[in-house]
Amino acid sequence: MQNIAQLIAEELNVRLQQVNDTITLLDDGATVPFIARYRKEATCGLDDAQLRTLNSRLGYLRDLNERRNVILSSIEAQSKLTPELKAAINAADSKTRLEDLYLPYKPKRRTKGLIAIEAGIEPLADFLLANRGADCEVKAAEFINADAGFTDSKSVLDGARFILMERFAEDAELLQKIRTHVKQNAVLESRMAKGKEKEGAKFRDYFEHSEKLTKVPSHRALAMLRGRNEGMLSLSINADPTNEAKQASYCEVIIAEHFKLGLKDSVVDQWLKTVVSATWRVKIALQMETEFFGRMRDDAEGEAINVFARNLGDLLMAAPAGAKATLGLDPGLRSGVKVAIVNNTGKLVAHTTIFPHAPQKQWDKSVRTLANLAKMHKVELIAVGNGTASRETDKLAAELITMVKTELPSLTKVMVSEAGASVYSASELASEEFPDIDVSIRGAVSIARRLQDPLAELVKIEPKAIGVGQYQHDVSQSMLSTSLEAVVEDCVNGVGVDVNMASAALLAQVAGLNKTLARNIVAHRDEQGRFTNRKSLLKVARLGPKAYEQAAGFLRISDAENPLDASSVHPEAYSLVETIASAKQQSVASLVGNSELLTSIDAKDFITSDFGLPTVTDILAELDKPGRDPRGEFKTATFKEGVEQINDLKPDMILEGVVTNVTNFGAFVDVGVHQDGLVHISSMTDKFIDDPHKVVKAGDIVKVKVMEVDAERRRIGLSMRLTDKAGEAPKTAPRPSNNAAKHKGAKPQSHNKAKPKQPANAAMGNAFADAFAKLKK
Repeated sequence: MQNIAQLIAEELNVRLQQVNDTITLLDDGATVPFIARYRKEATCGLDDAQLRTLNSRLGYLRDLNERRNVILSSIEAQSKLTPELKAAINAADSKTRLEDLYLPYKPKRRTKGLIAIEAGIEPLADFLLANRGADCEVKAAEFINADAGFTDSKSVLDGARFILMERFAEDAELLQKIRTHVKQNAVLESRMAKGKEKEGAKFRDYFEHSEKLTKVPSHRALAMLRGRNEGMLSLSINADPTNEAKQASYCEVIIAEHFKLGLKDSVVDQWLKTVVSATWRVKIALQMETEFFGRMRDDAEGEAINVFARNLGDLLMAAPAGAKATLGLDPGLRSGVKVAIVNNTGKLVAHTTIFPHAPQKQWDKSVRTLANLAKMHKVELIAVGNGTASRETDKLAAELITMVKTELPSLTKVMVSEAGASVYSASELASEEFPDIDVSIRGAVSIARRLQDPLAELVKIEPKAIGVGQYQHDVSQSMLSTSLEAVVEDCVNGVGVDVNMASAALLAQVAGLNKTLARNIVAHRDEQGRFTNRKSLLKVARLGPKAYEQAAGFLRISDAENPLDASSVHPEAYSLVETIASAKQQSVASLVGNSELLTSIDAKDFITSDFGLPTVTDILAELDKPGRDPRGEFKTATFKEGVEQINDLKPDMILEGVVTNVTNFGAFVDVGVHQDGLVHISSMTDKFIDDPHKVVKAGDIVKVKVMEVDAERRRIGLSMRLTDKAGEAPKTAPRPSNNAAKHKGAKPQSHNKAKPKQPANAAMGNAFADAFAKLKK
């Protein structure tokens, strides 16, 4: 365990004691949000991201140790565990290295080499390695074993070749040398599968494509892997991209040098050359290709999952419109517009369906119906879903605002993403919440509520259904779920939860709670009435001291008996606040929000053996602004009048839009035409950037210029550089210098031989954009 802790400390560049204390907390059942917020003395301020990385590495290294022990036991049982091998296994710092060392001792099926060994041919292989001047044919004749299938010198030499091939291919040090060569030099090559030119048109960028293996960005890697899985592309790894004459691979040289073969022109040397060549082509090359493809997929999946996680976090932390009566409109044409009104607590108070659009065209009647409902329930916000007929319904909302402006002067309409609303509508949770309400109406309720509080509503939807990732269906679904669940947990606990208002779905995301405890809290609230203090949570069925310790600080009780119950101050620290109040001759209630007094307090004066400086500092900050919401100020985008369909867009048009998704290659922006446009990373700023997240995040309101419109393929090219001109090559942002490229003979990292020169905004034609647009649809 000490070795694990030391390794993690070095990787995170933190002290060993921090890691040891954090591991102790995790092993005792503490959650990451609780440790990050309330155990800063133990961790010396490690944040959520560092703690999750630590927790992940801890699991990996513990698994590694378990596998290490299994391998040591297996080799020892074979009586083959030498002190040197044991030391190498104990020093292995990755599963790949560990498995390389275990390879020669791993129980395996009967291979051709093993069959040859059983036939007694191994001494011949050893003899030929040591005696280069021997006559292969004559020596091989001595090992003929007709009963085992080796009836002549040729078959015997083939058996010896298989023995050496397997021996060479199982040498851990050799594999590491070749792995290093491949990593430094190999190129990924993608070719069109035979006869798939038309069927695989969306992958045409990769019909004749190559680039440095270790430099393939995640979105391109996933696009090519998808193309291969669909049978449209063939992928291979070229370990010798500079070997245009197709001579022997340099990996064969590595093999020969590793075993000090010193191959020349003797008959045995010529035979050994075939052994070396076959070892590379038949054994190691395939192994390396499988390994590096797997690593490329893992890296690409990891990056794609990170992109999704960042976008989800931005979406969940979007500013809430607040506790205002809201009219939710779920647009539709033939099926009508579903209407739901929720009050300032999110409770459904009215619902109906109107038919303002074709074929019914009951426009005036629909406006009157909405006006009556809005005035009756004193509606302040209108949430319009951004699906089919959204712009037509947005016009309806605008006319409604005009009609009731005297009675409801502050009425405002907002276009809201309805991603995942249909998933929620048909979920078990929605059925429990609205058992007697039609599925279609539930979607309108979700749209209204997510405007009031995006976090509280979106946690009811499986994160993957929100659709703010890249190639989310191509990645490990278990890894994706784990990552997204961590994001949801961090967001919920970062904001805090009103225990008297929150749904079971929201409560389940609080540190220390689960679905069962969340339901029990709601049931207790329904039966006994609102909670008046945090201690009463201990009366909830199955909510014990440990769960209370983890959850209490994140659960808020407004208008509580103790004002600290509405803050993020943990109950374990109430005594400290009372000490501070007493020292300043104040009551706790008068201390809360008293900025002038709080800023005059020196946190060092109240450090104790139980509460260090980080905790005291956090408490003083929380007392200054208790229950502060970390989310930003609520803002809305205004779509341009008259721009409702993709055909309404014109080059050089400047529009306001909402960032719906951010990927590694750019950002998708909703400008109100039912099809998001793409701002490629090269068109986001005048400065060079390597990550679009450095410029925008999901939910941002941005101004963009229309650069290209392809109505047939429903593609929109946008630029955030408003000085760019459509149809002209955009100004290229300066890139950091690449000294390696200046060296004589340097090769470009990527080239596409068969692809014609693309226009300035060529990103619009990339397969990843096509695939992503299809995925979003």
